[in-house]
Amino acid sequence: MKEKVVIIYSGGMDSYTVLNRAIREGYQPFALTFNYGQKHKKEIDVASKVTRELGIDHKVIDITAINQLLQGSSLTSDMDIPEGHYAEDSMKSTVVPNRNMILLSLAIGYAVSIGASKVYYGAHSGDHAIYPDCRPEFVDKMNAVSQIANYDAVDIISPYLNLSKIDILKDGLAMGLDYSQTWTCYNGREKACGRCGACQERLEAFALNHQTDPLEYES
Repeated sequence: MKEKVVIIYSGGMDSYTVLNRAIREGYQPFALTFNYGQKHKKEIDVASKVTRELGIDHKVIDITAINQLLQGSSLTSDMDIPEGHYAEDSMKSTVVPNRNMILLSLAIGYAVSIGASKVYYGAHSGDHAIYPDCRPEFVDKMNAVSQIANYDAVDIISPYLNLSKIDILKDGLAMGLDYSQTWTCYNGREKACGRCGACQERLEAFALNHQTDPLEYES
């Protein structure tokens, strides 16, 4: 039997690459997507479509009740989503308080319940400046806690932790992945906006890999 692993799968290009990397490494993936009260569910719909086509186990977990505790982020509160690159200080408004600690804790519990040995998530170096819960020191501490929080130790795996989105895309292209099956934009409109930090970082990754993004953009 294949070794079971849990993948925190948002529907974005990073977690899509992580999911497919785990499959190619021979694991049996159990994909876990969270509705935590983000402003749109387009990425959740994309995640559901991909997992159906891959024929893998997928759970969408509604934790929107905690949204009332996680205010102050432009992704969950009545605030404008900033435009510009992640290098800009304004992008700090997209931080959802304690999000990855909460999601990882739930994923670890799920892993223990199904006998999975690992939890994968798609943190990468491009997130380090803005998102504390994507930095190596956070992953190290969470991994240490995950070893002792249950009778069964669970490893937290972030295969691209010290690599950039450019590197993630390069790896995914080498695997032949179709990135039209992902959604990155912080806005949930018909087309990606092309202006938010998520879109700009994605477009930069495609440009530096000398590829054209298959998604349609407003601008």
